[in-house]
Amino acid sequence: MTTLSLPFEHLTTLENFGHSLKAQSYLYKPTNVAQMMEVFKTAKQNGLTVTLRGAGRSYNDAALNGGGIVMDIQDMNRIVSWNPESGLVTCEPGVTLQKLWQHILPDGWWPPVVSGTMMTTLGGCLGMNIHGKNNFKLGTIGEHVVEFKALLPTGAEVTCSPNLNGDLFHAMISGMGMLGVFTSITLQMKRIHSGLLNVRAWNVPNLETHVQELFDNAPVNDYTVGWLDSTAGGKGLGRGQLHTAKYIHEGEDPEPKKTMQVAYQTLPSTMFGFFPKSVIHYFMAPFMINPGVWLVNTAKYFAGMKDKTYPQSHAAFHFLLDYVPNWELAYGRGGLIQYQSFIPKETVVEAWREILTLTQKRGLPSYLGVTKRHRPDKFLLSHAVDGFSLALDFKVTRGNRARLASMLQELDQIVLEAGGRFYFAKNSETTPETAKRYLGKETVERFKTLKKRTDPNNLLESDLYRRVFGSL
Repeated sequence: MTTLSLPFEHLTTLENFGHSLKAQSYLYKPTNVAQMMEVFKTAKQNGLTVTLRGAGRSYNDAALNGGGIVMDIQDMNRIVSWNPESGLVTCEPGVTLQKLWQHILPDGWWPPVVSGTMMTTLGGCLGMNIHGKNNFKLGTIGEHVVEFKALLPTGAEVTCSPNLNGDLFHAMISGMGMLGVFTSITLQMKRIHSGLLNVRAWNVPNLETHVQELFDNAPVNDYTVGWLDSTAGGKGLGRGQLHTAKYIHEGEDPEPKKTMQVAYQTLPSTMFGFFPKSVIHYFMAPFMINPGVWLVNTAKYFAGMKDKTYPQSHAAFHFLLDYVPNWELAYGRGGLIQYQSFIPKETVVEAWREILTLTQKRGLPSYLGVTKRHRPDKFLLSHAVDGFSLALDFKVTRGNRARLASMLQELDQIVLEAGGRFYFAKNSETTPETAKRYLGKETVERFKTLKKRTDPNNLLESDLYRRVFGSL
């Protein structure tokens, strides 16, 4: 049989979140495990590969599969069970963080680790082993998984926990969806006593201070995150603003039932009570050039000169990427890519200095920089270090795509020389040589061995997997 036997109506063009990459694929949306099995059967019969896709929020080609099949799991989105006494929740993989927190918050619980957007699915979160603004304290989402069930491309169904099929547990979480597909996920939620956090925001004037303040504030706060002005140079190189947050303890919130209601947490759809946020990206677009971003960043920095403390809802603090709908469209037709690196604390200052200086020298500064404090974890394809991460958003155009790709290869060398690592949900230029160097030969071989065991016919592949692991 050939691919011509596949229904034409399944053929579609999919993009990454930043709209900078696209690929044509056959799209299937199963609603149960039996239909998932049929997708694998169809792929094998037609000599095609399968890529898993959740909400499509990856910045790179992790959920793209040019010429193959994409299995979209968003319709498998039931919360199967919830225990408000223990905080244990069992979900299908298409449940989003939004659906999860809205279900558990009124009972006094919150997901222990969340991404910067609530639109991600749990299957995608586990596949990439997401981290949040509290990685230094609570680690990645994988550290809060009690158990999961998965369907392998062979048709076998497995149950995994840290102590049951532990090798597969620690590889599927972080494994980019290349070993099997999650069908049921059980997680431990975190007890909270208020829908509010105590937040502090203050400026940091330069790179050394930025890193030192991130380091010093991590142990005494529950969350820490930084904004870095990557357009500033000279003595202001690395300047920015830090935000920390602490949980409110039991009895400190006079109205906990009110603040833990979904309606209280919902992000407003307007600014100033009347201006619709859905059109803001049109007004952002003219500023998405180097001088415009420098102007906006400079204004933001000087507007934040006063040290502030204030209460803020969990949703407002965590999900900054959801404040402006479709904000990524402001980058224009070429879209954007994100480059995120993780660098040990001993080498981070000099490495960040080199990275920021090089992007400015090449005339390709990042338009958004975000910093976090991290700790190591036990997952096979881990991006974590005892150090810090820097996420940089770059605008892609026809005129700069080649120069940008070349510059990112230079940044990779800086990160590798500093003993750093990368994150497969973000970078779109990582080469096999780079991956092998930071993961190590033994880790790559262990992953390949597991893949032969769980997917002997190599049915699970993505554009990302072929790009990074295809020749390893």
